[in-house]
Order: sequence, then C-alpha cells, then structure tokens
Amino acid sequence: MQAIIFCGIQATGKSTFYKDYFFNTHVRISLDLLRTRNRERIFLQSCLQTGQRFVVDNTNPTAVERKRYIDVAKEAKYEVIGYFFESNTQEAVVRNSNRTGKEKIPDVGIYGTRKRLEIPSYSEGFDSLFYVHIKELGRFSVREWQQQ
Repeated sequence: MQAIIFCGIQATGKSTFYKDYFFNTHVRISLDLLRTRNRERIFLQSCLQTGQRFVVDNTNPTAVERKRYIDVAKEAKYEVIGYFFESNTQEAVVRNSNRTGKEKIPDVGIYGTRKRLEIPSYSEGFDSLFYVHIKELGRFSVREWQQQ
C-alpha cells in the first residue's frame, strides 16, 4: 500500500505528473476536484480502509498540512512517498497565465503559496522523497532526494 504526497506551488506540473505516472495505479485525491475538506477526508478514509493506493494532489506547502496525510497513512501501514515539485515562481505564473476557467488562479495565490512553502524532510515521516522538475514540452525530470 502506497500513499504519495505531492508538494509544490500551483502550476508546477503536479496534476500532469499524476496523469503521466500514477493515473493507472493510484486514486487521485485533490481538493480541486473534491472541493471540501470533509469530502477529502471521506475519500481518504475510503482509500485507507480498502488498502487503495492514492496520490494527494494538492499544494501541501507546509509540514503541518502534509502531516494530516502522513499520520493516517502511517497508522494504516502505508509506505509514504513525497514528491517535491521544484518551484520557480516566475515560470509558474507564466504557465498559469495559459490556463483557462477554474484552473487559472490569481497570481497572488501562487506567490502566497510560495511564501508558505516548506521544503519536505524525512523527519516528517516520509519513507522516500523525490525532486520533480518540469522541463520543456511538459516532460519531467525526477531525482532522488538529497538532504539539504
């Protein structure tokens, strides 16, 4: 059983990465889709009760925000893996400007999330951590975590 937690500012490729790497193997838990923490909690509990692999596809910028997922996953004996999406704020703002509808967020949201962003750490309870960097043409580079 595997719990994957994404971490990074908006418009750094998290949802696209999910589609490319985990769509066929893991359920996606996303506040963009579920809209409320209560719905998210119910969905998460369902995954934990049934042993379903899942990806938390939210910004999760702080250790406190990640803790809500790590603690329950660890309690259910899940392997917890973190993916930190390297955050270039200016590039994220440009990518966001190409979005339409509800996917496009105000730039102030990106800057606010960046200001709160805390680099994840093994001390939070992750079993594995990876860096993800979005490259040209929507491709990704993934590399193993190096403690800072």
